[in-house]
Amino acid sequence: MTKAELVAAIADKAGMSKAQAHSALQAFVDCVTTTLKDGEDVRLVGFGTFRSVSRAAGPARNPRTGEIVQRPATRTARFQIGEALKAALNG
Repeated sequence: MTKAELVAAIADKAGMSKAQAHSALQAFVDCVTTTLKDGEDVRLVGFGTFRSVSRAAGPARNPRTGEIVQRPATRTARFQIGEALKAALNG
């Protein structure tokens, strides 16, 4: 599902215009991004948890050349699925 398809589905289910659905989705993404940048988790009970995690610096291999390069320390996001979503996916 693309972002445009998700916006259309939200608009249809919530009975709002696509512009309103797009604004709502963008607000959600912005809030999650800001919260993760602040180092906090976003917990949606039953759906899952978005977490900000740190990755240490270390060696990495360039797959094209095979050269070993130093990878800098970075932050990334992880998603842990909630029980209700897991149950829905597994019948």
